[in-house]
Amino acid sequence: MATLRPSTSYSTNSRATSGFISTSYRPGTSRPGTARPSTRSRLRAGSVIGGESQKIICAISEGRGVTPTVGLAFVNITTGEAVLSQICDNQFYAKTLNKLLVFDPSEILIVSTAGPPNPKSKMFQIVEDNIIGAKMVVVDRKYWSEHAGLDYIQQLAFVEDVEAIKVAIGGNYFATCCFSAALKYIDLTYSLTFAFHSLRIKYQPSEGSMMIDLSTIRSLELIQNIQEAKSKNCLFGLMNETITPMGSRLLRSTILQPSTQPDVLKLRYESLDELTKNGDTYLQIRQALKAFTDIEKLLTSLIIIPTKSDIRLTEQSINNILMLKSFVNAVNPLHEALAGAESDLLIQIRSLCRPELVESTIKLISDMINDDVAFCKTPLELRTQRTYAVRSGVNGLLDVARQTFKEATEDVYQHIKSINQEHGIKADTKFDNSRRYYLRVAQGDFDKLPMSDILINKIYKKGWIECQTLDLMKLNQRLEDSHQEVVLMSDETAQTLLDEIRGEIPSLFRVCESIAMLDMIAGFGQLVTSCEDDYTQPEITDCIAIKSGRHPVREKVHKAKFVPNDVYASDQTRFQIITGCNMSGKSTYIRSIALMSVMAQVGCFVPASYASFPMIHQLFARVSMDDSIEAKMSTFAAEMRETAFILRNIDKHSLAIVDELGRGTSTRDGLAIAIAIAEALVDSKALIWFVTHFRELAHIMSQRTGVVNLHLQVDMSVDSTMTMLYKIGEGYVQEEHYGIALARVANLPPTAIEVAEEVSSTLIAQAEAKNKSSKALALTKRRKLVLSLKEALKQAQSSPMEGKALLSWLRKLQEEFVHRMEQIERDVADGERDSVEIEEDEEDEKGSQVIEGEMESNA
Repeated sequence: MATLRPSTSYSTNSRATSGFISTSYRPGTSRPGTARPSTRSRLRAGSVIGGESQKIICAISEGRGVTPTVGLAFVNITTGEAVLSQICDNQFYAKTLNKLLVFDPSEILIVSTAGPPNPKSKMFQIVEDNIIGAKMVVVDRKYWSEHAGLDYIQQLAFVEDVEAIKVAIGGNYFATCCFSAALKYIDLTYSLTFAFHSLRIKYQPSEGSMMIDLSTIRSLELIQNIQEAKSKNCLFGLMNETITPMGSRLLRSTILQPSTQPDVLKLRYESLDELTKNGDTYLQIRQALKAFTDIEKLLTSLIIIPTKSDIRLTEQSINNILMLKSFVNAVNPLHEALAGAESDLLIQIRSLCRPELVESTIKLISDMINDDVAFCKTPLELRTQRTYAVRSGVNGLLDVARQTFKEATEDVYQHIKSINQEHGIKADTKFDNSRRYYLRVAQGDFDKLPMSDILINKIYKKGWIECQTLDLMKLNQRLEDSHQEVVLMSDETAQTLLDEIRGEIPSLFRVCESIAMLDMIAGFGQLVTSCEDDYTQPEITDCIAIKSGRHPVREKVHKAKFVPNDVYASDQTRFQIITGCNMSGKSTYIRSIALMSVMAQVGCFVPASYASFPMIHQLFARVSMDDSIEAKMSTFAAEMRETAFILRNIDKHSLAIVDELGRGTSTRDGLAIAIAIAEALVDSKALIWFVTHFRELAHIMSQRTGVVNLHLQVDMSVDSTMTMLYKIGEGYVQEEHYGIALARVANLPPTAIEVAEEVSSTLIAQAEAKNKSSKALALTKRRKLVLSLKEALKQAQSSPMEGKALLSWLRKLQEEFVHRMEQIERDVADGERDSVEIEEDEEDEKGSQVIEGEMESNA
């Protein structure tokens, strides 16, 4: 079959020939309001969030409507997996973009009617603008066939999964069409097909996982450190204690798509709890996992059938069989390591790693492959293992060819031995894939003896001479011809064996997936047990409650002991305004909440002495202060665009952290916009942590239902020095001059500081005069106090307190309620008295002005 490569232009001839038109992203100004900006630099999503290099083809299609239905199909050629999905999205395609960012496809296929040379559809434009670096390929409409997609499922899915997949995909027309287009494109473009009933096909609905957009992933450093890309100082770097590549890939995918299913998370919590308490089982599991290499890629190489073959592919087939042999032989030790497992998830993994599931594969291999042959990493050992892989007697001609190879090898060693004897040197025999056999001689051997002309192709390396002889090169060629003959004769046996093994691929893939899950959980155990401070198992409730919570990455990076903090957020305290001076720890505090939420929904314990979380379905973070140079947007414009994205998508199941909103423009406009956005976020009923330096915002919003004020405490001494306590406290920050105190520490001139203090005092006095308490404000305070009392009584009803303890707690609650209500009444009375005095002063001033005016007129 001829290989059809996508064209790099929009030529009509290319379209007619292959049905594919490809284009890469071209930098340009993104349209405001379409979606959230991706990154600061023009990089593909994978390079920003640290994904490993994989070949993933994605096909995407949509149905028209006010709320578009989007079908997606991802085919991972690297790991032999296909994921189908159909999403009911909004007009900004937020869920679609999230899926694309998580899977990070290298090529995105879109139906020809939605792209060039036709006018681009809205979806095409949004995907092109936000998925940076992925190649956009327009595919002819004829390849998007539901019937062909169902046929592919029937032919390629595991036999036992076919009916279940058909049920899951039923009615999902667009996802099925996308699957058809993706596989046809792989066939025509890469000349690759998959063996029958060997492809892992999954249907993944949009529900069941937390949605995290790329900007939030980057801002929270979930996968990659912002300052240093290779640093492990990010959440993935912290949690990645896995041993196998499969476990690492699963962890990365899980961090980007945390589960929202309580049953799934409870299973992971229970298994992790067992591993942390049973040290012997844990150590045996970690030891058994070390025997596994990248099984996903190995099994994928077995199911992909190239349309063209050469000696390299033949050699690789034999290598794959040897690696497969090592894999199936390592399953039984892992099964034995899980013998004492009690939690349901570990029992399930042990069941999926039963030796019976790989017995047939072991028997197939042992019938044709020598027992003492194994996969090796050094070139010479690997070539020897390939040569003698097939058992003697399976193929008579192969045995003769191997005898020839053996004799040629002996001739090489005999030739080198004679060289050493004739010239009085001590040459070592070395081998690599490019030069084959060569000599390595110490340069000191020729200090007293002249170097013989028989030595050619000399290379000098740190006191050694690497060289060959003409006869050795001839022997290498003879040996290479003999080896290729052996490999080609072994290929028939190898292909027969692979054809039989492909029938066992579904079981082997399930073992592989179980190993990945076990490795991820065991990696969590390594993190939890190796940390100096405690990690705790989270509970799943309807509120966030954290006792002594810590930032998981910061506490690892900083040598000084991290100061823990408490967190509580429910429906009545869902919008928390955080104030405090610079460097007091506000950003660290809110980031730690978001990171612990992700860790909890990944299935890991969190750094706290107690923690409970609700199921968060969407996570948003607006914390950076970067210009978007490539989109020609200032800090404020980028900030507003990201905030618009949040406001369009946030709901009551979301969590958002917002840091310093409105600081990129004038103070008055910034405050007005911050208040307006805060009002909208309060109405969304989501859990919000809102960091701000606008004390007016904290004061104005404090009377809204669900709003609480908190601050990071600072110790201000008499001499105006500041000590950061990094502890959260109630109310907004009362210290009005902490900015001036920091300026004094920075050695700003004393005159400038004096003027700043005078101006600040004047402005504060004016603001206080305009913000006296009123009856309307008191009514709001009373309502809020009653709602807080209602929530406290509900908590008491569900608490384990009884008898005297409950009575004592209720009395304290009553006393506090009465005290706070009386304080509100006193504030109202004081406000009315101040208002009367102000009105009298104003009347006196007006009277004076009238008298002065009359006197001037008389004069």
